Amino acid sequence: MSNIAMLSVHTSPLAALGGKETGGMNVYVRDLSCALAALGHTVDVFTRWQDPTVPRVTNFAPGVRVIQIEAGPRGPYDKNRVYDHLDQFVKGVELFRRCNGNPNYDIIHAHYWLSGAVGVKLRKRWQWQQGKRVPLLQMFHTLGKLKNGIAQTPQELEVANRIAVEEQLGRQADMLIAPTPTERGYLAWEYNAPFGKIRIVPCGVDTAMFRPAAGERDAARDRLGLSRTARYALFVGRIERLKGIETLLRAVAQLKRNADPIGENIKLLIVGGDLDPSQQTTDDEMTRLHYLAAELDVCDRTAFLGAQPQERLRDYYNAADAVLMPSRYESFGMVAVEAMASGTPVIASRVGGLAHTVQDGETGYLLPHDDVPAWAGKLRLILSDDALRQWLGQQAAIQAQQFAWPHIATQIDTLYGEALQGEAIRKPSLRRRVQDAAGCLLDSLPVSKLVEPSLVVAGDLSCR
Repeated sequence: MSNIAMLSVHTSPLAALGGKETGGMNVYVRDLSCALAALGHTVDVFTRWQDPTVPRVTNFAPGVRVIQIEAGPRGPYDKNRVYDHLDQFVKGVELFRRCNGNPNYDIIHAHYWLSGAVGVKLRKRWQWQQGKRVPLLQMFHTLGKLKNGIAQTPQELEVANRIAVEEQLGRQADMLIAPTPTERGYLAWEYNAPFGKIRIVPCGVDTAMFRPAAGERDAARDRLGLSRTARYALFVGRIERLKGIETLLRAVAQLKRNADPIGENIKLLIVGGDLDPSQQTTDDEMTRLHYLAAELDVCDRTAFLGAQPQERLRDYYNAADAVLMPSRYESFGMVAVEAMASGTPVIASRVGGLAHTVQDGETGYLLPHDDVPAWAGKLRLILSDDALRQWLGQQAAIQAQQFAWPHIATQIDTLYGEALQGEAIRKPSLRRRVQDAAGCLLDSLPVSKLVEPSLVVAGDLSCR
């Protein structure tokens, strides 16, 4: 088995979820590391030291250590400014190794572009020191060009350094891991990454933590102090514009304005973000949403709950009638899979990974992210039809089993074996390159452009 250096430079798997820079990636790194250790690997997670109360080394689970590295101020810090301290991070990793017996790492698995930049430098050092290949596997989690494509304000635009580094990593990494075929297409089409080195492995979910609570919904609501008779729609995630929370407020307002019985009984629960007023500014998204809720007269139908620990989040999933994800962009959408594993139907935007995770009409519904009447209509449908809601939830729980961490970790383990053997950089056959070109083109197109997929012949590059 392998000794793995897992890089999560800008955010720690130990951090509380739901903050400005914490979310699905934190969960992914933490749970993947534990699942890989269960297969026999040893995993060291290197992350920037942000919390002075956290020890330098935390033995998080058998075979998994989280190691804090000095890089910039020891505290919360703009992730884009962390770029200026990456050399310090590399030196910090090397200092840790020298002070701890110089452990050799067989594989570098980097998460996000900042970690990839560190991974390139560590790979060069370690290959020289060890006299052998140390493959670098890169997972971006989100892509700067795609986020820029849906940005609505200058403040939402990604820094130029990010785009440049992502393009370089597309060429320099030994293997790229994409969670969906759509992201694989974007990596090849938008970043010119060699298609043959891109592998698809979806994100995982802890099915022991998130599972259907048959007959226990009332108990979950009691633990949370929620009404047993109200209809609850749940949002979970970071509080930022691209998450599309405004669409939910407007949908609830429409139901209330139409004097719909569901509108009188609905409560929108928003989990995520920091509720401390001292951490908010006048242009903060949390502040904007509070003002919008007041303007729409839905304060009595909305509850901002702040970040919640994962154990309590399980109760929210089980207590909710539906989970809502109106994002303008999601690389994968781990919240959707957690909700599905909990047996709760999901209404989501037809974007990115959500279009692959949520089965429209089977585990929930897929909608345009900003179509308020459509969101109000589907929300009313699910909340008013108990039999439909239960059936969707049952199908969701079944579908979610394919994302259980033991399955996902086994797939990642297979990729490690390929990378160690140099599989990712072998030149594909001409036939494979032609097929990849066609697949890349289709994968990179928005779903809305693929109106008549039956008219496209497999392998036909004309797309007539």
